[in-house]
Amino acid sequence: MEKTIVIDGQEVRLKSTGATALRYKAQFQKDFFSDLFRLVKGGKAKKDGTIDIDSIENIDFEFFYNFIWVLAKQANKEIPDVLTWLDGFDTFPIVDLIPDIQDLLYKTIQSKKK
Repeated sequence: MEKTIVIDGQEVRLKSTGATALRYKAQFQKDFFSDLFRLVKGGKAKKDGTIDIDSIENIDFEFFYNFIWVLAKQANKEIPDVLTWLDGFDTFPIVDLIPDIQDLLYKTIQSKKK
């Protein structure tokens, strides 16, 4: 699945594939699913998809920076390392970007079984 989002006025193409979780692990030496489930445990989302402000301190936002970079790297192999890429933005409003990447995150973990 591919999607283009806007970060700091720049269009960024993102791509989720069957290799997303493995690319995440290869790049960051962390298990994608462990990080994701730790995130789910740490922050409690409300029914409308927003995050409870009281639980926001328990969320490790590094996961989102890393996940967005992996999605961008899959869409564009020319993207540099994570820190260099992030330095290319004056702002990177991660909380505002989470709704934009939710469908890509769901595609990474979603089962086709009904």
